[in-house]
Amino acid sequence: MKVHFHDRLQAVGPEAWNALHAGARLRAPFVSWTWQTEWVRAFAEGQRLDVRRVEDEHGELTAVLPLYEARPGVLQLIGGIDVSDYLDLVALAGREDASWTALLDARPERDAIWDLHSVPAASPTVTVLPALVTRFGLTASVAMEERCPVLALPASWEAYLASLPGKHRHELTRKMRRLEREVPEARAVSYRDPDDIAARLPEFLGLHRASRAGKARFMDARMEDFFRRVTAALAAEGAVTLWFLDTAAGPAAAFITLEWDDTVGLYNSGFDPGRAALAPGLVLIARLIQDAIVRGKRRFDFLRGEERYKYEFGPTPEDVCTVTVDTGIPTGA
Repeated sequence: MKVHFHDRLQAVGPEAWNALHAGARLRAPFVSWTWQTEWVRAFAEGQRLDVRRVEDEHGELTAVLPLYEARPGVLQLIGGIDVSDYLDLVALAGREDASWTALLDARPERDAIWDLHSVPAASPTVTVLPALVTRFGLTASVAMEERCPVLALPASWEAYLASLPGKHRHELTRKMRRLEREVPEARAVSYRDPDDIAARLPEFLGLHRASRAGKARFMDARMEDFFRRVTAALAAEGAVTLWFLDTAAGPAAAFITLEWDDTVGLYNSGFDPGRAALAPGLVLIARLIQDAIVRGKRRFDFLRGEERYKYEFGPTPEDVCTVTVDTGIPTGA
C-alpha cells in the first residue's frame, strides 16, 4: 500500500470520497465529502490540513485520514467535536487494518500526536488500531468520550410503545394526549426539499437560540453560516429533514434530523420556552420516532449527549471514544 500526503481535501475529490464513504462501515453524514468540506470552509481557515490518502497495490483508494493541525504538535480529525457526532478514518469496510498499518508505516519522522476523537466504540480505530500502534513501538490510549443513546426500532408504533417501561409509556402518552387536548390544531410537519428547508430555517434558528442561553452563544454568525450551507447541501442529497411542531401561535418545537442507511439521527433542536409546560419537544420526538418506524428505519440515534429526556424513549447507550496515538519518537529510542 502507498500513502499520499496532501494539504487540501480537493486532492481526493468528491467522486472518489463519495465512493469511499459509500463503502465504509461508518456512513454518517459527518464523514461525508459535503460535511467535511463545509466544516473546513467554516472553521479551518488558516489552519494546516494534513490529508493522508491510502491506495492499494492496484491504485485503488482504500482510505482517507482527514486531519488538521488543531494546535502545534497535535493533529485532529477534521469535523470538530462541537458539531460532528461521529468521526473516523474513512475506509472501505474490511480494509481498515491494512490502511492503518500503511498509515503508521508511512508516518513522517517525529510526526505529531493523532487526536482521533468522536470515534464509535465498534470501529476498528478503537478495537484494532491500539494493538497495531504497539507493533511500531509507539503508544496509544483509548478513552470513553461520551455516549450516544440509540433506539432499536420495531416494526410498528404499537410494538414500540409496548417495549417501553410502564412509567415511560404512561408519561409519553399522557403528554401526547395533553397537547392534543390543549392545542388541538398542533401538527408535526416535515420538510426535505432544499427550498422548503431554506424558507423555514430562520424559524428553527430562532427557536434554537431561544431554548437556552448556551445555545444562543453556540449559534453565532459563523455557526449559523455553517448550518445554512451544510443543511442546504445535505438536503440536496436527501440526507436532512427539518421538523416543526406547528401551532396557530407559531412553531412550539423544531428538530433537524440527519439520515444514513437505516438510521435517523436527532441532530439539533429548538423549542419555545414559553410553552415548555406542554413538553412540545418530547411530543415532536415521539412523532419523529413514529415516522421513522412507518418508513422502515431500524435505528433512531439521539446522537451525542445523555440528557435525561432521551432515556424516556428507551434507548441503549453506545460509547464514543477518543483514540490518542503518539506517532513521534518510538519507545526505547
